[in-house]
Amino acid sequence: MNLQPVILCGGAGTRLWPLSREQYPKQLLALIDDKSMLQATACRVDASLDATGTTVLPPIVVSNEDYRFITAEQLRQAGHAQAAIVLEPKGRNTAPALTLAALAAQEAGEDPVLLVMPADHIIGDVVAFRAEVVRGLAHAAAGKFVTFGIGPTRAETGFGYIRAGTPLAGGAGAREIVGFVEKPDITTAERYVASGEYLWNSGIFMMRASAWFAQLGALRPDVLDACRAAYALRSNDRDFLRVGAEAFAACPADSIDYAVMEKLPPGLGVVIPLAAGWSDVGAWDALWQIGNKDRDGNVTRGDVMTIDSRDTLAISQSRLVACVGLADAVVVETPDAVLVAHKDHMQQVKEVVMRLKREGRSEADAHRKVYRPWGYYDSVDDGSRFQVKRIVVKPGAALSLQMHHHRAEHWIVVSGTALVTRGDDSFLVSENESTYIPIGTRHRLQNPGKLPLEIIEVQSGAYLGEDDIVRFEDTYGRS
Repeated sequence: MNLQPVILCGGAGTRLWPLSREQYPKQLLALIDDKSMLQATACRVDASLDATGTTVLPPIVVSNEDYRFITAEQLRQAGHAQAAIVLEPKGRNTAPALTLAALAAQEAGEDPVLLVMPADHIIGDVVAFRAEVVRGLAHAAAGKFVTFGIGPTRAETGFGYIRAGTPLAGGAGAREIVGFVEKPDITTAERYVASGEYLWNSGIFMMRASAWFAQLGALRPDVLDACRAAYALRSNDRDFLRVGAEAFAACPADSIDYAVMEKLPPGLGVVIPLAAGWSDVGAWDALWQIGNKDRDGNVTRGDVMTIDSRDTLAISQSRLVACVGLADAVVVETPDAVLVAHKDHMQQVKEVVMRLKREGRSEADAHRKVYRPWGYYDSVDDGSRFQVKRIVVKPGAALSLQMHHHRAEHWIVVSGTALVTRGDDSFLVSENESTYIPIGTRHRLQNPGKLPLEIIEVQSGAYLGEDDIVRFEDTYGRS
């Protein structure tokens, strides 16, 4: 039997600002250890399942166009360079995303069991998770739709609930799904928890690709037809599979739950209890709940000092953060923004992001450090008519051939060797050497070496925005 992991990389995670930004959403963040949530998800199911007679295929990742390059780079770093990355031209929720992945999975002529996982969840006990996946395989292989339910620990109004019914043959806790309930009020949630009949909906699913097509075709044929039309227009672009943009834009938006799971015929839905340290990390207080706490209940990450503080989450990215006399607080420091809030007000963090967007501030969209397919740049300083960036270019990589209408650039090589194109000339610039790019001059920066190239770029001019770039050639197909 073939098991096809499908990783859905949607969502912005605005409640995790300032770490999560529109151009760097929460699945790309390393919140628990050195792996990002995307990387941890890709590594969650591996060849250890081969002993059960199951072949685990390389994952299919459905990703947003805007962060395709960092997604590919993180997968490569996690040892999943063979992952297929399908790009959504426009977000259409999880049902169309899964349909694109299922079409890609069946392209080889197989009918694998799909293990559908959001990229932005945390599983604390991976061994327990794999054991439950094995238990669900037999049900999914037989044509059932399997989901994993989390035993509720509190009356939570932010999660959907699954009502579990009759235990199924074979034991292991699998039960028939009676129904789904979307985010109840607090009184209803308390009743659900007290009854013992309800589980939180984890958003993790298993089913045959053919079973998904059969039910989607019966329940939402418009979604299936639009996805098939878009997939028929697919093309390969380096590491990515692109589908027809106009055809996919015409696809109705719907979730896996609404489109299919909540409307399944009786007997097709199976829920398996999952006790594996699951969290969707929907807000900062959720990270505090699952974090390793000190004797005062504080969870810290980075260069953090706590004095007379308790039950507080404190994260530092770039400097010392000292917390004195805090209780039930959240402090998150990044190089360009700091969040200080009470844990009871975590749902209001998204209001900060909305206000930043209304005011046109860049802190809503991007970090000071911005990743590009060739490497990254870090905006170190800026002022009237100048900006300083630290630029790191990967070995063998190159920026686009470009020019600027409003700014000149000075490049100082800190380490490595740069191959510079300036007008009609090409030349090498070594460590401790520099060069100058006048306004309106075509230029390109390349790293011909085997080590990272690091330069300091000083921009000067009347306008220094990133949209003052005219590209003539680009290795990565950017316009």
